[in-house]
Amino acid sequence: MTRAILPILQDAGKAILEVYQNESLFNTEYKEDRSPLTEADKRSNRVICDALIRLFPDIPIISEENQQDSYEIRSGYRKFFSVDPLDGTKEFIKRNGEFTINIGYVEGEQVTAGYVYVPVTQKTYVGEKFQGAWSVEKDGQPIALQAKPFHLMDKGVRVVASRSHRDPSTDKIISLLNHPEIVSIGSALKFIKLAEGEAQFYPRLAPTMEWDTAAAQCIVEEAGGSVIRFDNRQPVTYNKMDLLSPYFIAFGRMMDPEALYEMLDKLG
Repeated sequence: MTRAILPILQDAGKAILEVYQNESLFNTEYKEDRSPLTEADKRSNRVICDALIRLFPDIPIISEENQQDSYEIRSGYRKFFSVDPLDGTKEFIKRNGEFTINIGYVEGEQVTAGYVYVPVTQKTYVGEKFQGAWSVEKDGQPIALQAKPFHLMDKGVRVVASRSHRDPSTDKIISLLNHPEIVSIGSALKFIKLAEGEAQFYPRLAPTMEWDTAAAQCIVEEAGGSVIRFDNRQPVTYNKMDLLSPYFIAFGRMMDPEALYEMLDKLG
């Protein structure tokens, strides 16, 4: 599957960059939830869905830019692709390069493979259940990813936070840490920072959708980190009745997770 999906990501990335390099092509519009949609989102989605349907005709696709099947139908999916054809559209519009393409492969409720592609660097991040996580440079050279070990109250823990979506609850958690260093970045790149060991902690108490997190969750987990629900401390799962993701905490190789659970219990 990985061998088949890497070229799809590259082709979708080219479609996105064709628009990115010419602002007159953006054709930005806004959905009902006021999130932006550009021509690049649409082109990338067409490339990805056409290729996945051709190569894996028996595997359904849940994409941000497709009409979703009812839960009555989706609940019968044994496996599916979770696709965000352009994660970080706000960053795309700002032209800061902090956007990705996310393809997660889900079996049952668990994501078992994840692919995150960064069009501006042509770099791919991959996670496969029980096989580890790695990045692939544009020359094809793979590099293993390892999350950095840390203790929650270490001084200067690097915390990734959204550049465009920050909220008081997330800031409250960050304030409880020991002189944390904030790393602001957009899209699934927040998860990637954890997998690369360049940051250790990512609290998200604001809305996300399943396609925002699926691919990157697998990469973080296979690099030695975790992505857990804020409410019950269990790993985030997929294809729920509501495709809105639960609030979550993602982190690298935390050596004292009980300290985090105590912190979250105090926050309620």
